[in-house]
Amino acid sequence: MLTDTAIRNAKPRDKFYKVSDSGGLYLLVKSTGKYWRMDYRFVGKRKTLAIGVYPAVSLVAARKKRDEARELLAKDIDPSLTKAINKQIVRTAAENTFKAVALEWHAKTSKTWAETTAINIKRYLEKDIFPWLGNRVIKDIAAPELLVVLRKIESRGAHEKAQRCREYAGRVFRYAIATGRAERDPSGDLRGALTPVKVKHHASITDPKAIGALLRSIRGFSGSYITKCALQLAPLVFVRPGELRHAEWVEIDFDKPEWRIPGHKMKMKEPHIIPLSAQAVEILQSIHPLTGDGQYIFPSIRSAARPMSENTINAALRRMGYEKDEMTGHGFRSMASTLLHEQGWPHEAIERQLAHAERNKVVAAYNYAEHLPKRKEMMRWWADYLDELAVGAKVVNFQKT
Repeated sequence: MLTDTAIRNAKPRDKFYKVSDSGGLYLLVKSTGKYWRMDYRFVGKRKTLAIGVYPAVSLVAARKKRDEARELLAKDIDPSLTKAINKQIVRTAAENTFKAVALEWHAKTSKTWAETTAINIKRYLEKDIFPWLGNRVIKDIAAPELLVVLRKIESRGAHEKAQRCREYAGRVFRYAIATGRAERDPSGDLRGALTPVKVKHHASITDPKAIGALLRSIRGFSGSYITKCALQLAPLVFVRPGELRHAEWVEIDFDKPEWRIPGHKMKMKEPHIIPLSAQAVEILQSIHPLTGDGQYIFPSIRSAARPMSENTINAALRRMGYEKDEMTGHGFRSMASTLLHEQGWPHEAIERQLAHAERNKVVAAYNYAEHLPKRKEMMRWWADYLDELAVGAKVVNFQKT
């Protein structure tokens, strides 16, 4: 029988050799190391069971594994087959952990997201979910276990983040169901279990000096020229982001000059006229040679048959260093509304230009017809005002004429 001393003294030779113990157990000595093996017969065939590598598996541990194998043989069970099955079970479990499924889902679906969105979602998973659920087999995770993790996030006061993590976890569970690795989505059971998040207004910059810095950043934007033009036009027309990216050349009248958006595109389902300042016309004319032969002024980078992605403007703002709680594409509307009111422009003209709903239909019709000249004047003034801010001029006393 082998001893620890004999094992340590067993040196490699020109050819590998065996040092026997008992019960079929032996040490296979090679130039690359010392390996525990067990020879046995099953259904009349000679077979070998790999037990481990010395010294990671000691003599005592090797004998214990040998004895376990002999017990299986006594029950007419092949220990090599049992080992292979257990190994597959472990491998399958590793492939079906929440982390493994989540990373697979992220890799497959993130191709359709903006880069910043993909990065943020992965960061949420890695920092707030994987540490507690990452190694759990996804089909075994129940709603109470997920809730414990989400309440850890809530305990930091990050209520919106907790809601987002529930949403992302739900997407992972639904992907697991689709790929046969889970049977249900426990995140759905948690509706109403988290602290409700108050609706926030779209982040916007309203300080004149900060607006000037933003406009200079836009002018220096080094990304897509189409995106740059959309960024430059956004503060001049302050429409909703969806209205901007769906803008079509057929809606532009350079002679008037006006942008006429049909009612079916508007939130309130009413046609909307946007007087175009000289600065807005210049931007549109500069991009016309690039996209003027197509339908959309700001087409998708992937297909001219589709409008710009809804994430493009916000992604560009993030690229320029503006976080989502500082500025958004929708924030150009708040920016214009705040400063135009501060500068004394009529509330009715501003609201009409923002295409806000007017409860009184008679007043609404009046606003639409009668305030167009005033809005034209206001939009010209607004464009000049933004130019002053962009060059860093002192605009405290800049007044409309």
